Amino acid sequence: MEPYLVIGLLACALVLFATEKVSVDVVTLSLLSVLVLTGVLSAEEAFAGFGREVIVMLGSIFVIGAALRETGVLDTLGHLLSRAAGGGTRRLTAGLMCGVGGISAFMNNTTVVAMFLGPVIGVARRMKVPPSRLLMPLAYASILGGTCTLIGTSTNVAVSGALKQAGHGELGMFDMTPVGVMICAAGLLYMMLAGIHLIPERDKSAQAEGAANLREYLSEVVILPGSPLIGQEIFSSDFSVLGFQVIHILRHGVELDLGPHSRFEEGDVVRVAGKVENLIRIKKIEGLDIVEDVSLRESGVDMRGASLAEVVLTPRSSLVGRTLRTSNFRRRSGLSVLALLRGDQSLKDKMADVVLEAGDLLLVQGPYDRLKTYEENSEMVVITEHAWEISARKRGYALLGVFGLVVLASSAGWVPAAAGFLIAALFALLARCITLETAYENIDWRLLILIGGMTAFGTAMTNSGAAEMLAGFITGGLQSWGPHAVLAGFCVLTVLLTQGLSNAAAALVVLPIALRSAESLAVSPVSFGVAVMLSASISVLTPFEPSCILVYGPGKYRFADFVKVGSGLVLCSLAIIIVMVPVLWPF
Repeated sequence: MEPYLVIGLLACALVLFATEKVSVDVVTLSLLSVLVLTGVLSAEEAFAGFGREVIVMLGSIFVIGAALRETGVLDTLGHLLSRAAGGGTRRLTAGLMCGVGGISAFMNNTTVVAMFLGPVIGVARRMKVPPSRLLMPLAYASILGGTCTLIGTSTNVAVSGALKQAGHGELGMFDMTPVGVMICAAGLLYMMLAGIHLIPERDKSAQAEGAANLREYLSEVVILPGSPLIGQEIFSSDFSVLGFQVIHILRHGVELDLGPHSRFEEGDVVRVAGKVENLIRIKKIEGLDIVEDVSLRESGVDMRGASLAEVVLTPRSSLVGRTLRTSNFRRRSGLSVLALLRGDQSLKDKMADVVLEAGDLLLVQGPYDRLKTYEENSEMVVITEHAWEISARKRGYALLGVFGLVVLASSAGWVPAAAGFLIAALFALLARCITLETAYENIDWRLLILIGGMTAFGTAMTNSGAAEMLAGFITGGLQSWGPHAVLAGFCVLTVLLTQGLSNAAAALVVLPIALRSAESLAVSPVSFGVAVMLSASISVLTPFEPSCILVYGPGKYRFADFVKVGSGLVLCSLAIIIVMVPVLWPF
């Protein structure tokens, strides 16, 4: 009875993880509670995963990454690499992928993409090419680079910890580097020979205007008393001269039915699509103003000296799934949203009523420190340049040195990895590279709960016999083809699951089944475990990976773009994993 209960819970978890109707940490803790109440796990077994080294190690890495971002070190590295990789588009793409992949081997993928997003868009503007040509390779390089070291992704750390708990030893810092480098090299070769021709070019006609001007935002403009637009016919008005497309007009709160001879009146609220520089120009044109600015002045808010920035909403943003109106964003944040853009979609709704999604671009206005706070909290990524204090940079470089020493010391076995990274995180706090509050805010607690809880779930699958049952189903159809075929089956299953689940969740779900299958085939469980781990880290088929979500809006991509370009990349990576893992970790 217990195997069926555990398998049923696994099915429920997969559905809930994929739909995200309930937060992953709540789902994980609920599963553990059911397993304890039904006697499948003891309380000690259920919560043992939260006290493992992997949790301390991951938490420390989150703090270190946030501190390097806070001090401006990552921003500096991004600009240096973007300048160093100058030249033609092909050369720039190759240099960008190599540099980003190298950095991503030691840093969180999403952090690396956020670091390079602004500089890469700036380079695209200078080279007069669409950002879409560069942003997809940026995201892919950050994902593939994470396969090169133990700390490249949280998935690697989680699987290594699970292997150790299962009694199969622990992976070293650079054990997977040979395969990871091959995956990165194959990814680079694929992108240079085929992928670069498949990447879409959005708004080719506007290349000469620069990347910043490629983005047409939805905004709302009010016609003030005395405006020269009053009395002009809508479809032949000065709005066309100003570079705007009129979408809707609200008059006294009611949407007008626009006819060929409709004319503007005083107080009309005009919903327009236009480029950033034109929206900024509106703020200086007599007789026109942005609705949000008018509202702020009427509320007594002084916006003189306020910063203006384009930002991308992250998957962790509290705005995702809500509207600007229902979230009370202006009141809570002290920031105002002047315009909105979503990929290449034409948004028709009133801006305040648009349900926001991860990857949306917003033109935000407000005090610089408030913008910085929201970026620190991983709510949004600012894709305009920031100025950083010189003293903060020096502390950041010192932290970078300590981080490098910790990587070397833990690789040589002189210091346990968890202890080393904890020391580096403490240095970041003591050196004032990051405040304690910001450090806590940048730890992905949901991921830590997911890893700790799903590790215990793996124990339940093994104890109940569910892993053995599922392993029998998978190996039954592939066993006659040999262990390589079974290994390939688990790799493909893991890749498919990562399209709906987080990489770590998919790996920890498949891992106990794969280990049990390896034991039944009398081959090395470590080989199967490493294959599952690497397969979970090459999730580029869809834009659901956080690194891909960050570039989705600025690149004006479509869902099918990732399927078209990413399919070949996944197939190349899978082939390397299936062939090379059994060579380095023999059956």
